Amino acid sequence: MTKWEYATLPLIIHATKQILDQWGEDGWELVTVIAGPDGNAPVAYLKRPKQ
Repeated sequence: MTKWEYATLPLIIHATKQILDQWGEDGWELVTVIAGPDGNAPVAYLKRPKQ
């Protein structure tokens, strides 16, 4: 059974693609994006297999 580690990441609107691309290169998979606690800045939830 795969064990996962998780991360939450606030996204900066003008750099969303670059941020997600970098995390993807590090092995993270995007699970979902939801509005942040202030209702403005989105927050990304990511996962990757534990090593």
